[in-house]
Amino acid sequence: MRRGRDPHEAHRVSTPLELLFDLSFVVAIALAAAQLHHGEAAQHWIVVPQYLAAFFGIWWAWMNYTWYASAYDNDDLLFRALTMAQMFGVLVFAVGIPGFFSGGLQAATAGYALMRLALVAQWLLAARDDPPRRRTCLRYALGIVVVQALWIARLLVPPAWFWPSFVLLAALELLVPMWAERAGATPWHPHHIAERYALMVIIGLGECVLGAANAVANLWRGGTAASAELAIVGLGSMLLVLALWWLYSLLPSGQALHHHRERAFGWGYGHYVAFAAVAAVGAGLEVVADTLQPAVASAHAAEAAHAASPLLAITAVALPQAVLVAAIGMLQCHALGSAAGRVAGWLGCLLAIAAVPLAVALGLPLPWGLVALSIGPVLLIVAQERGRRSDAGPG
Repeated sequence: MRRGRDPHEAHRVSTPLELLFDLSFVVAIALAAAQLHHGEAAQHWIVVPQYLAAFFGIWWAWMNYTWYASAYDNDDLLFRALTMAQMFGVLVFAVGIPGFFSGGLQAATAGYALMRLALVAQWLLAARDDPPRRRTCLRYALGIVVVQALWIARLLVPPAWFWPSFVLLAALELLVPMWAERAGATPWHPHHIAERYALMVIIGLGECVLGAANAVANLWRGGTAASAELAIVGLGSMLLVLALWWLYSLLPSGQALHHHRERAFGWGYGHYVAFAAVAAVGAGLEVVADTLQPAVASAHAAEAAHAASPLLAITAVALPQAVLVAAIGMLQCHALGSAAGRVAGWLGCLLAIAAVPLAVALGLPLPWGLVALSIGPVLLIVAQERGRRSDAGPG
């Protein structure tokens, strides 16, 4: 029976099925980031909005399931089967991502429909088993069905209407939970939700680790294994990954959502920017990898990398990094309900990031540019950690 989980349940953590569900999204995120990487290297800037559109589908399907499971995961046969159906949908969507970037929407739409309609079945089961929240659950089911029908009908829309129709339907998607929750709030668990989002950030950082590994591997295959350059690239890349993780870990998400459930929409929706940006940092590191050693990159990447100057490569990392840092800063201010005493540190970090492409343009070697990108985040982490210890007081 799905009568709703206790939102104050002690020691609520992600289940093995939820972790498996997240794993299915790794492929979709990797393929979207790969398309962004190739487009940026070739300076085909239309790839940026295309990436953001593809990532919206990934994020929205993941997020809707995550909040549903936080409220209604009873781990029975139907719940598991419908969760696995959504995982099949993720894989179909992932297969359709390369075609999505070239205008072929059929496969991606089919995968998205499978994910969404399986979730409808879960909401209908919750409506049956949870009478006090039946109206809320039925609103979710109805809203998803209507919007999904519009996504399918959108396949008939002329290509010139791609972006207007996408923006309209994405806005309708965002409105469905707001409309549904007005009929009664679902019993999601704040600390469970905070953990689920942190795990999704780690998945995005996995793309960054892959980009860092490829940058080092390209130098190694190019015969520079013993050089200081390889060590600098490895140090700079991993320092950046670790600094971004640490910055995100400073978010007091579980505690804030526990005390202020009304902030959930701003916090949950705001993570779209953070999730998309962290995967884009990984794509940028792949551009750096191509630029450092194009001669040993794959044929496709090598062709694109001819146009990827050190300035373009470092900007492909710095720009999404700055977006990610800004998003984390705004999420922190939103979670805590105040920006007092915090804005200066975040602005200083953003200025430090923005200075790196300028330094590379003036002659700073690209490997050292990667190291420099971590200076602002590291200083901000030190300041925030010192502030937290001061607030905690002695003992």
